[in-house]
Amino acid sequence: MSDNEENYDVVVVGSGGGGLIGGYIAASRGLRTLVIEKTDQVGGTTSYSGSGLWFPGSAPTRRAGIDDTDVEAARQYMRKAVNDPGREELQDAYLSAGIALIDELEQSEWFQTFEHQPVPDYLDHLEGATPHGRSIFPPPIAVNELGDKASIVRKSIYTERYGHTEDEMFVGGRALIARALSAFLETGNGVLKLNTALTGLVVDGDRIVGVEALSDGEPVRLRAARGVLLAAGGFEHNAELRAKYGTLPSNAEWSDGVDSNVGDALVAGIAVGAETDLMDEAWYVPGTVQPDGKPVFQSGIRGGIWVNGAGERFVNELRPYDQAGHVIRDGEREAEGSHAPAYWVFDHKAFERDGFGGKGPDVPVSAEWFESGALKKADSLEELAELIGVPPAALVDSVKTFNGYVEDGVDEEFHRGESAWDQMFQFIVGYPALPEQNFVVPLPAEGPNPLLTATDTPPYYAATILLSDIGTKGGLKTDASARVLGADGQPIGGLYATGNTMAAMSGPVYLGAGTPIGSSLAFAYRAALDLADTTE
Repeated sequence: MSDNEENYDVVVVGSGGGGLIGGYIAASRGLRTLVIEKTDQVGGTTSYSGSGLWFPGSAPTRRAGIDDTDVEAARQYMRKAVNDPGREELQDAYLSAGIALIDELEQSEWFQTFEHQPVPDYLDHLEGATPHGRSIFPPPIAVNELGDKASIVRKSIYTERYGHTEDEMFVGGRALIARALSAFLETGNGVLKLNTALTGLVVDGDRIVGVEALSDGEPVRLRAARGVLLAAGGFEHNAELRAKYGTLPSNAEWSDGVDSNVGDALVAGIAVGAETDLMDEAWYVPGTVQPDGKPVFQSGIRGGIWVNGAGERFVNELRPYDQAGHVIRDGEREAEGSHAPAYWVFDHKAFERDGFGGKGPDVPVSAEWFESGALKKADSLEELAELIGVPPAALVDSVKTFNGYVEDGVDEEFHRGESAWDQMFQFIVGYPALPEQNFVVPLPAEGPNPLLTATDTPPYYAATILLSDIGTKGGLKTDASARVLGADGQPIGGLYATGNTMAAMSGPVYLGAGTPIGSSLAFAYRAALDLADTTE
């Protein structure tokens, strides 16, 4: 307990997309709102992202010519994908909140106009899925428009980990955070406290009335007359919690979530009786191991194949990242790690054409890749197999089988290059699209399927693929207003959760680009509306 006490209407824990949007919505309705952030930068994992928002029926999709019937198609798609009647109320709340939230944000000079981009839904075999998708994105914003606030917006993961240079524009997740931060502070009712870490929730009877925190190392009690919104991300960097709940990988250092996400808000919620769900799940992604030994999100390839520890191909390498991640996860659980690690094997033709390490073909690959062993090179597939520790005969056979698919353009095992997602992803990074995909402008193709090219030109290369994630998915159970539920299924008074602190409304699946951040914003919006209507 602290003698140092401050009073607010609403306290928000966490400054990612959900935290700042929830704070903005509450503050814009006249509520004195505090957002606390345990680090010295705002943005959380949202700042690492492209900031897609999967919002069917929202104004940007309508402006793109997608008619209003798409909302019902999206609803049916969600029903089939999630296949859980217990989450249907959350799904409906999500759909309506996304539409209303964007309508409200676009009235603000800080948010301006969001834009739809054609990112296909991830489960394209289900009724209601579309090749045009339902993903919208915030507009970029010049760094200098933020003034002094620009310095506290979290950098991209590539800058934080590897010192890449940032440009003069905030884009993607950083643009969303920059806009939300500015809008929140300019309400006149928003207060931000950095270096302020949650240590517990304040309980009065059966209600949450504030938080205990350490602010710049000093204990402080922050009272919240209306309630507390927990929006502090997941527990991805907490090895103990990952082990406790069986959330793979057990190595917390392999997550692409922000390092400060260790489950503080989750633990605080559990301590006051909150129920949890999906605790063994994560927003799984494959990760290519970098020279520092840590993986970074890898979404598909053009050249080469992925093989497991047996030297065998096991997945369409262009499959949506969450699905590919689950394949690796399931292999680790069911086959004693045969897919973890996996290896990306490709030839010199692909190396010269595509580049490597996030760089284009005109940028030389630095020596540290080879010196660290993150990238291996050999004159033959047999030699490469010895370097990565897989059976040489199996690797040779896997490459031979894949190469046999190139002439006809049909991947008989995993159907690479056939889906709308495969084609869209490669279009975004500048590769050809098949002519029948009319939502992109086709570029010259290389054979009947431009995403099947032979691996036949020595020397050969191998990079290591590990199971990674962009955050854990399990969290506190909530109702449709984002109110946290206790073991009895009833709301805990004054306590709300969103983002990865909340158990995902989409269950174990990933619907389309922007499901995690879209959920975080939608339920932060629902929470703020409920807080604004609450009377003491």
